[in-house]
Amino acid sequence: MKWVAMPVDFPYWRAVYDFFRRWRACGYVRELHERLRRTARERSGRNTEPSAGVIDSQSVDASETVGEDSREYDGGKSRDGRKRHILTDTEGLLLEVTVTTADVHDSKAAPALLETFMDQPGQLLKLVWVDSAYQGPALAEAFARHGVRVEVVRRADGRRGFVVLARRWMVERTLSWLARSRRLNRDHERRLDHHVQMVWWAAVIRLSRRLAGDAPRWPEKRPGRLLRARA
Repeated sequence: MKWVAMPVDFPYWRAVYDFFRRWRACGYVRELHERLRRTARERSGRNTEPSAGVIDSQSVDASETVGEDSREYDGGKSRDGRKRHILTDTEGLLLEVTVTTADVHDSKAAPALLETFMDQPGQLLKLVWVDSAYQGPALAEAFARHGVRVEVVRRADGRRGFVVLARRWMVERTLSWLARSRRLNRDHERRLDHHVQMVWWAAVIRLSRRLAGDAPRWPEKRPGRLLRARA
């Protein structure tokens, strides 16, 4: 969707785009998600920062709004567009995301993904689960530099078709959640950093709904309020 095609009940498109641009530059959406993620982890009895994570990627087709200079073809997935690379915790909550052209191999994008996350203060990541695509000296060097151990999760020999793999299914579920977002089912963004922001927005929406769903309900879980209202 073009910015000029904003729904009529929204403010003027230039004002909406200006807020989007400034929030992207200041990292406000990511910060909002980080606060929600810490709250969700605390509610589940975990530390606010994870010590283990999972990395995976997802190729998506690009629409006609994506220029030829920022899209390529992924022969393995038969996708003409871009690729989302994400790092999640063991609950599937998003920790980091980067977007490349679809032809970039997973092992080439993972070092930058890890560096971006570990550059944030207070990170406790010590272990990351990956699939067999994440191998190579550059990747090993990046992980070793931050003291992060890599563990490859492989499917059992002779198994074909879809198989639920330990640890990896969490990040695959997160990728599925992201793909259900209408803005992310295809890549509509002209800029890579705008696509990254749309991923953070989708993660914020889902996580806020999850937290709201865990909140006490009226009147089943707060009968005292019902009594006060009647009085």
